[in-house]
Amino acid sequence: MNFKHLHYFWVTAKAGGVMRAGEQLHTTPQTLSGQIKLLEDWLGRKLFRKSGRQLALTDDGRLALGYAEQIFTLGAELEVALRQARDGQRVLDFRVGVADSVAKSVVYRLLEPAFSIAEPVRLICSEGKFPDLLAQLALHRLDLVIADEPMPRRISVKAFNHPLGSTAMSFFCAPNLQAQLHGDFPQCLNDMPMLVPGASASVRPQLESWLTRHDIHPRIIGEFDDVALMKAFGREGSGIFMAPTVLEAETAAQFGVAVIGRTDELVEEFFAVSVERRITHPCVVAITETARKQLFSH
Repeated sequence: MNFKHLHYFWVTAKAGGVMRAGEQLHTTPQTLSGQIKLLEDWLGRKLFRKSGRQLALTDDGRLALGYAEQIFTLGAELEVALRQARDGQRVLDFRVGVADSVAKSVVYRLLEPAFSIAEPVRLICSEGKFPDLLAQLALHRLDLVIADEPMPRRISVKAFNHPLGSTAMSFFCAPNLQAQLHGDFPQCLNDMPMLVPGASASVRPQLESWLTRHDIHPRIIGEFDDVALMKAFGREGSGIFMAPTVLEAETAAQFGVAVIGRTDELVEEFFAVSVERRITHPCVVAITETARKQLFSH
């Protein structure tokens, strides 16, 4: 494969057309089109199709773009690594996978101690479904996975769960909804609009059981895999939502919402999953120690 042709295709796809790509690459649109045509001939697949005056990726083009992204990202990482080696300064890459059900504010609080170690650190975060991240961990493409549940026994990955801590859950709502509440918590949730975590969140089945146990029947108006998006809807007064009690003050201040109640019957746990049984990676050591001694110590 001629990687120059692939690079031209990659830039064109990201730029949205040959005109913009030509400006970035300091070449003419005709030259770009010709080079991409050579790549298409070599692959035997069309990578672009006309969509009005624009170029759109074909299904094969989207597949090729995914691989091109990986190839040129790795190339950039190689360049950085070699330059660092030449300059004599070692930078420790720390690759972390974050399960998409974990609140981003919790992730930040968990990962921030990695920057406190003696040597310079470059944090590389990726988000995804827990099983997909475990597969990446097994291939040593990640150093650590942060999740709100331990690695299931049914998944045949040689990795180890390291409990970080747990927190009770608090319930929040915007001032306009708070004014409509009647009675004490948790009965005040009856008939009120509620925003809940998606089915993949470990706390979701706990919430459903808790509501049934207390004979509470809110109106579930939204389910969210993205916790930040759920809070954004909550900030606008769309519904009541819950978040970790350990971040209660931060959540109230950031989203302008009030705490209407809390319960330790709902517990969210956090785990670091690594291929190490005994933790030796300095970033992971810093994360686990800070989480256990400070973040979840109350």
